[in-house]
Amino acid sequence: MVVALLALVAAYLIGAIPFGWLVARSRGVDLFHAGSGNIGATNVGRVLGRRFGFLVFALDFAKGAVPVALAGLLPEDARYALGSPDALRVGVALAAFLGHLFPIYLRFRGGKGAATGAGTVFVLVPGPAAFAILVFAAVLATTRTVSVGSIVAAGALCAARLVSVPDPFGREAIVVTGFCLTGALLVLVKHRANIARLRLGTENRLEDKPMIDTLARAIHVVSLGLWFGAAVMFNLIVAPTQFFEAFPAVVESAPSDRTANLQLAPDATPEQKKDLATALAGSAVGPVFPKFFRLQAVCASLALVTAVGWWNRPGRLHRWRALYLGLAALTVVVGWPISLKVSALRVERFHGNFMTATAAKEAFAEWHLVSLLLSLVTVALVGIALAMAAKMPERGGKPAGLPDS
Repeated sequence: MVVALLALVAAYLIGAIPFGWLVARSRGVDLFHAGSGNIGATNVGRVLGRRFGFLVFALDFAKGAVPVALAGLLPEDARYALGSPDALRVGVALAAFLGHLFPIYLRFRGGKGAATGAGTVFVLVPGPAAFAILVFAAVLATTRTVSVGSIVAAGALCAARLVSVPDPFGREAIVVTGFCLTGALLVLVKHRANIARLRLGTENRLEDKPMIDTLARAIHVVSLGLWFGAAVMFNLIVAPTQFFEAFPAVVESAPSDRTANLQLAPDATPEQKKDLATALAGSAVGPVFPKFFRLQAVCASLALVTAVGWWNRPGRLHRWRALYLGLAALTVVVGWPISLKVSALRVERFHGNFMTATAAKEAFAEWHLVSLLLSLVTVALVGIALAMAAKMPERGGKPAGLPDS
């Protein structure tokens, strides 16, 4: 317990190191009286230049990531002192995060916590954290507003955590889930002034540069291409091939090299062999559904975020682009739970009770058709949005209301 408590104190003291303030002071600048008055990387970049801004971001990121990573290397007794290794790691992450928000070295006048928080969650939940960073980049590239990117990324992190864990509020996962939700709330609270300026239209924005436009276009096109390609490959090629060609052929040809020269139900009737082929296909395709929908959700989020960021650009096409992608994202949101229901019914079709199996087969046929139709609608909408990518917004972010050139 002593070691665990020392780890918490050390994490706070490391997180409280005001790298932004120190870097600025080394250049003869007091950040409390320059720019927005904040000691974070954004204000450093605004006052001293991008090079120093990136340096401070990396340092703030590291002071969140390193303590959490080191907490996992402590002796076993220390790691379980708070009940579980996750509890200690989350405690260390929270201590480092609070250290940045309320540093003792500067009389508790700290930064907004985006970079340090990103460092902690990147170690705790690398998948959702990577998604949040992509969302931050997409929002920043289209709005050129760091505060908007930070707030949206915090929400994206929570959403990704909730959908990436089977039971996010279960006993094994609630500690990490609680940290993600608490961290997002603290980021929101620390951005109160930014939200007020956003409502007034006076929030600081990054300078318009071709590189930022290029980043937004790249994120949009890559997301659409990956989404469309994955949807076409899975829905129109992989799944039908496995259901109607590959597995029936495997069952009929047994024993063969595809069954390791082993018999597959040698005394089965044709109807039983058909059921076996369907069951094998389902066992192969079923586990892919959750990963496939997660991939679609990531692509949909990035494509939609960039499209919405172009909403006010000249030309109606950009609004239609956002609307089509919004509908496509909605089909994913609706189709995800339906796919889970289909997977459950696929197993229930072979229940030992005849009545239960018969009812499951009827329900499976109906829900599988709904799932398939939704998937085809998704493919069509994403295909249209991908075609629209041939005409991207004008560079430089012309103000809305000007005619297209």
